[in-house]
Amino acid sequence: MARLLIVDDEENIRELLGRYFTMNDHEVRVAANGNEALQLINAGNAFDIVITDWLMTKMDGLELLNAIKRLSPDTTVILMTAYGSIENAVEAMKGGAFDYLIKPLKLTHVQLVVGRALEVTRLRSQNRTLRDVVTDAPLLTTKSATFRDLLEKTRLAASSDATILLSGESGTGKNVLARQIHEWSSRRNRLFVTINCTNISEHLVESELFGHVQGAFTGATKNKLGRLEAAHGGTAFLDEISEVPLGLQTKLLRFLHEGCFERVGGVETMRVDARIICASNRDLSKECGEGHFRADLYYRLNVINLHCPPLRERPEDTLPLAQRFLTEATIKHRRPGLQFSEDVIRFFTLYTWPGNIRELRNVVERAVVLSRDTVITEDDLPDSIVDPQSSGARPASADYSLEAMEKQHIRRVLLYAQTFEEAAGMLGITPATLWRKRKLYQLD
Repeated sequence: MARLLIVDDEENIRELLGRYFTMNDHEVRVAANGNEALQLINAGNAFDIVITDWLMTKMDGLELLNAIKRLSPDTTVILMTAYGSIENAVEAMKGGAFDYLIKPLKLTHVQLVVGRALEVTRLRSQNRTLRDVVTDAPLLTTKSATFRDLLEKTRLAASSDATILLSGESGTGKNVLARQIHEWSSRRNRLFVTINCTNISEHLVESELFGHVQGAFTGATKNKLGRLEAAHGGTAFLDEISEVPLGLQTKLLRFLHEGCFERVGGVETMRVDARIICASNRDLSKECGEGHFRADLYYRLNVINLHCPPLRERPEDTLPLAQRFLTEATIKHRRPGLQFSEDVIRFFTLYTWPGNIRELRNVVERAVVLSRDTVITEDDLPDSIVDPQSSGARPASADYSLEAMEKQHIRRVLLYAQTFEEAAGMLGITPATLWRKRKLYQLD
């Protein structure tokens, strides 16, 4: 349910729209002119949408629009105008109006415009929350040279409109990186729309991406705005792109080439300007070879490929991230003052984290919830952390060669030990041997 304000000096228009949207389960207030509308807003009434006539006595639609934007910037304004005033309506849209309706009104069109406005309002609210999170961007703070190089490439890529493919294991932060690309781009003030292809049932994916018209299929009782259309002017992030059905990949390829599509069941061609970022934890080139993914779509998506390294390849970031998650969890669960014991720090440093950053976050939150004292101990950790051999979990794409495993283990021990000699002792080798291995693996 949304809160709507109808502003028009014609009583029959106010009553018509008021009854219509009330019957559609919205909360509706009406005003006969701009002054009455501002009085309602100044009285503390918060409206999601204001639908106002252009030509009114005392205050026209543009003046009311400007006043609303000052008093309530998040309120969406839709103008009503006669044919002869379309140029004025377009001018008002440049000043911040969402859309305009042409009199005489068609209620089906009014409902379509209002529905689209409500969807954009919802996404804008999500983006405000996103912006608050990304401003701090703790997951992008790093001590890893590998990850710093990735961030440098990401900044360069963000300044363009090129399609970006993010690859890497689950839990490595691909969604965070996608959001940061949007924040670093010229589209930052427009919407960032996420489409998680894994969470959408196969027969609804096309409707979610491209929208549908009323009657397109059973249950399509009204027109629906697709996620790509909602991202017009902004960024669309297709997470787990490999889950898009083969039959739909052709339509997606056309959109990437031409920027246009038809809604499900519709004949009108929609043109949308949205920057596309995709992510997958699968090897898409391998998926192409096995016939699960279109090769032409893969090549079109793979303009810029940014690989998010697993946490085991950036162990220097493990403890700072764990400390950040500890701070977040203690605030969330009202457990101030909790700290990690030395044993927990050691386990965190030496563990390979097959579930990556997501696993680390979950382990820390679990420990905060289950800890009985002011210090988190190994008793508060899952068995898979304390005794990794007891868990069969392992990342599918990891390098399990002896050399790679030795390199990562030495790197972790060097990070944990206070001195070079202590690290050699923990490894059971002489300092001279450790020095040679450190040089061999370039761990300086």
